Amino acid sequence: MTEHSDPYLIISSDCHAGLPTELYRPYLDSAFHRDFDDFLGQRDARREEMTRLGVRNEAFAAKWFEDNEEGLRGGWDTAQRLKELDGDGVAAEVVFPDADAVDSGTAAPFGVGLGLSGDQDPRLGMAGARAHNRWLAEFVARHSERHCGVALLPVTGEVDEVVAEIHRARDSGLGALMIPSMWVDKAPYHDRRYDPVWAAAAETRMPVVTHSGAAPRHEYGDHLGIYVSEVTWWPARPLWFLLWSGAFERHPGLRFGVAESGCWWLPNQLWFMDRLYLGAHGGKKLSPFAELKRPPSEYLDRQVFVCATNTKRRELAQRYEIGVDNILWGSDFPHPEGTWPDTRGWLKRTFHDIPVSETRRILGLAAAEVFGFDTAKLAPLARRVGPTPAELGQPDDQGPVEASWARSREVGRHWLTGHDFPALGVSP
Repeated sequence: MTEHSDPYLIISSDCHAGLPTELYRPYLDSAFHRDFDDFLGQRDARREEMTRLGVRNEAFAAKWFEDNEEGLRGGWDTAQRLKELDGDGVAAEVVFPDADAVDSGTAAPFGVGLGLSGDQDPRLGMAGARAHNRWLAEFVARHSERHCGVALLPVTGEVDEVVAEIHRARDSGLGALMIPSMWVDKAPYHDRRYDPVWAAAAETRMPVVTHSGAAPRHEYGDHLGIYVSEVTWWPARPLWFLLWSGAFERHPGLRFGVAESGCWWLPNQLWFMDRLYLGAHGGKKLSPFAELKRPPSEYLDRQVFVCATNTKRRELAQRYEIGVDNILWGSDFPHPEGTWPDTRGWLKRTFHDIPVSETRRILGLAAAEVFGFDTAKLAPLARRVGPTPAELGQPDDQGPVEASWARSREVGRHWLTGHDFPALGVSP
């Protein structure tokens, strides 16, 4: 075996698991059981509303569940899940909530899964989060080398309670924290009240992540196009709140990621922020950015990552601007918008002309470093289930492949390297 022929160690940075909602009751504090009954009683009404607004397609839903009934049990059944991961060639995964993204049949109590937002009742929000976190800790413990569980963290609540939940989640075996992408009427993330939260996340070495899902749907009416145009913007928004407010400077151990929101938006955002910081003409009238000690791109490379679910060819073409090590691929299992159950075919169509060394970083090694996976423990599994470069259509002779990307690699972040922007032939 060689570097170019070894099977890939694949780690999906975005997968989902969750109990059928009614089964969360034993994990929920008894004081909230009556509220939970009320929440369950509203499920049919919520699904009807989703269908009316176009968020749920009745015909698609019926076929999706019919065609994938067995595999979808992997959303909460460990044995079935491992079978599906192996079939996809995935050795390990980062586990977010809400296995069912069609009927919301596995929603965490009180809607604190992918819909986690600052407008939820603080008491119910934390109770629902704790219930899911307790179950998830049990779930990932069965094969802890293969799963990094993402704890739900309603961060806009009482700070002491939030910090305590971080430590409790870490002690239970969970490895990352999902915070609301929207704070609604609560304090925005540049507020210093959150500093103890970021400090605790850094201390426990738990990456903080936002995930697409929450959005101000009440503003959209039945215009679904507005929703899908914005739904990936909301999880990205906390990035510049944390960055410009100096949170990354004050907490250099804090790692922050944006999940299932693509990474197509990042090169232009990064170009804009760097130029602003470095004194571009359009920003000279502004006050100095005293909270920052280095350009935004340096914080990005040091502390930020993107769980770029179902990474697109266009995004891979921008990887030298984004940073190869900042892109973490994800399958989104078992959501229909992901690559499962055709992940192997999807990988071949997407990575066939990407250098093997970079493919290894994007498909697994970068995620192993961010989320703390033990690659030595995963290596035997990867050799058994992982696809080889040849199976992805990548040639043994990597010379021509490397050469085809040489110019893009040299240009990199053109506003810093001084090279012409390759697509437009213009200077930075």
